[in-house]
Amino acid sequence: MDFDGRTNVTRRSYLRGVSGLTVGGSAALAGCSAVTGSGSSLDELRVAYMPIYPDMQYFVMREEGYFDNLSVPVNGTVFSDGPSIVQASAKGEFDVMMFGIVPAMIVMDKGVSSKIAASNIKDAMQILATDEFAGLFEEHGADAFAKFEEQNGRKFRFGTFPPGSVPDILLRYWLEEDLGLDPETDVNITGLAGAGPVRQALLSGKIDGTSIMEPIPTIIEAKDAPYQPIAWAGSFMPGQPAAVTLLHDRLRSDHRAVATEFVRQHRRATEFARTSPDEAAAHASTVIGEEALPVKTARTAMDSRASAFVTDPHEIAEQAVTFSEYASRLGKTEQQLSKSAMFDFGIYDEL
Repeated sequence: MDFDGRTNVTRRSYLRGVSGLTVGGSAALAGCSAVTGSGSSLDELRVAYMPIYPDMQYFVMREEGYFDNLSVPVNGTVFSDGPSIVQASAKGEFDVMMFGIVPAMIVMDKGVSSKIAASNIKDAMQILATDEFAGLFEEHGADAFAKFEEQNGRKFRFGTFPPGSVPDILLRYWLEEDLGLDPETDVNITGLAGAGPVRQALLSGKIDGTSIMEPIPTIIEAKDAPYQPIAWAGSFMPGQPAAVTLLHDRLRSDHRAVATEFVRQHRRATEFARTSPDEAAAHASTVIGEEALPVKTARTAMDSRASAFVTDPHEIAEQAVTFSEYASRLGKTEQQLSKSAMFDFGIYDEL
């Protein structure tokens, strides 16, 4: 399913008569007035997001009406993947971008003036493997991959997001730093085009394992597919970054008050997800779509150790530097971004 450019209108916004479309096709979600900052007038807050579980804060803010607390209308546009948001961001189309940290790094590396002001989730990745291999891994640890090759006459096949993506970098880090293996020679890693292809590859048995975020592990378990987690980012890379909230400098600098209020509502949504998981799961299902993410699946995934929603950017900053090293090494960015180049901690700290 292609989500690029689709817009969503909340029931609350519809009833209040603010569901009209903008020229770019975005739907007005909340608010009613404009703001003038030190730069040009800010007539609306344009938000790009993805229909992924780690963007939970957007779902809650939209469905709970938290955008009403901002002094400008919020126009949200959904994209199917990070590269699509990167492309749109290069044209300066969005003030807020909620997507994976690697695409965020690419945006900054391309010279788009922006910084990360909030995390969405941490420790979000799990390494899944077949039940058969899980037993082998429990017995032999890192040597299990060599044992697997001896027994099967081929290398273990991982299938995850494309090279340089968040799941791919996390997988490579685990193999290299935690197990002391070479991702290029000790296993086979195949890049798949998103969560759907990864799910299908698992259910059809075309891969032996993956690095993936919720709700895929929950879906796989619910379908009784013969896979189970053998590692979790929170154990071997505490503070692992995944999805983040990136702010364009025209918002971050010229309209700081609006930027601060957005992050405040983001933090409020994080707390809501923690304390009201039933409602948060329902919101995620509503925005993503019941067919793609049933409420029951969304709610079960809320109990996963990989559903660690967080707003504080400090909690992912150290490992973001690690990701920056890998992103540069894998050719996703031309430079290795420093912590100060990636983050604006001031907005969160001002809260």
